[in-house]
Amino acid sequence: MDSIDIDPSSPEVMLAFYRRLYPFKSIFNWLNHEHTPTRLFTHREFAFTLAGDVYLRYNSFNTADDLKKQICQLNPTRFEIGPIYTTRPRDKKTVRPGAFSPVLRELVFDIDMTDYDPVRTCCSNADICRKCWAFISAAVRVLDAAIRDEFGYEKLLWVYSGRRGIHLWISDKEAMELTDQQRKALVGWLTVIHGGKESSKKLNLRYGPKLPPSLENALDHLRLIFPELILTNQKCFDSEEGYEELLKAVPDSRVVETLRTKWKDNPSRSSEDKWRDLSAHKSQKGVAAAMEDIILHYTYPRLDAEVSKHRNHLLKAPFCVHPKTGRVCVPLDPQTIDEFDPESVPTVGQLLAELDAIGKAEDPTKDHTSGHKDWEKTSLKPYVDVLDKHAKGLMEEVRNEKRKTDTSW
Repeated sequence: MDSIDIDPSSPEVMLAFYRRLYPFKSIFNWLNHEHTPTRLFTHREFAFTLAGDVYLRYNSFNTADDLKKQICQLNPTRFEIGPIYTTRPRDKKTVRPGAFSPVLRELVFDIDMTDYDPVRTCCSNADICRKCWAFISAAVRVLDAAIRDEFGYEKLLWVYSGRRGIHLWISDKEAMELTDQQRKALVGWLTVIHGGKESSKKLNLRYGPKLPPSLENALDHLRLIFPELILTNQKCFDSEEGYEELLKAVPDSRVVETLRTKWKDNPSRSSEDKWRDLSAHKSQKGVAAAMEDIILHYTYPRLDAEVSKHRNHLLKAPFCVHPKTGRVCVPLDPQTIDEFDPESVPTVGQLLAELDAIGKAEDPTKDHTSGHKDWEKTSLKPYVDVLDKHAKGLMEEVRNEKRKTDTSW
């Protein structure tokens, strides 16, 4: 079996992946926070996308084995995870409408590379490379620190989306209990540059001459990556269109005219040269602040706020396969995000070829529900280990809470 010849959208390929490689038990532990099923799993919505764009919502399951059995039966192209409801989602039609509502949900964020199309020059639309992945890397660094330092959340899971973005799932008890209104307020606090449908909309970053402390903290990191990312790799200000965007942010019209004339007369000046030219005018009123705003505009995380605002929003499950790239949506360690290469993520074809190479070719008649962990033999293992480590932390916290409230001794 040659991994290059494997079609990731093939039903046979997806069924082999779900039977042999998908880590259902790890997903269960992450969502449930305990070994024994609780409402965090049994009252959780799962939605399936089937071939032909058939969409099945409000599915729920008692155990990881039940989930696996249904997925192997339906063989979806992907599936999504939703909130925990007041009653089991599969019983939705048997309860009065007012009695069925979401009560708990991980706080989720979605960062998509297409929201950076106005500022990236190396790729566009669905394409992605190491150069523009640096935008996502910077977003992870800034958002991870902000959420931990400003909101105190600790249970953060970052998951590559399989093509051009990244998702964040926050499983702290306090985060899961947030109302829609609280989520909206939290996302509003973190939003500087809009993503999604409002990606062209700019915000006023300042209250008076200074940046808020949260943005000062972000700027400490973004200042370091801006020269290589924006000036050297993306060459954002090399073209006339690019440097005109830069000049729009400069408040002093005399500085703007001086620089515009210089750059028109010297079209070969690089983005680094132009940034140095602008820096030479830092002492002029408002120029230093404008340079900080420019750094934030080009490098600060661009969030699709609609994904985060509502508890009933569905988000693609980790370890799904992207139908176009064949890449698996793998969890990532934020500490090594700078070294991550999207092209290095295992594809479903590669993983099945790895199994084939060790003498375990897929047998469609064999029952693989007995707990075999074939993923342990493949390059998927380090990514499942990331999820297992995360789930272990959630489960330990639940155990510690139970010990505190156990007065039987």
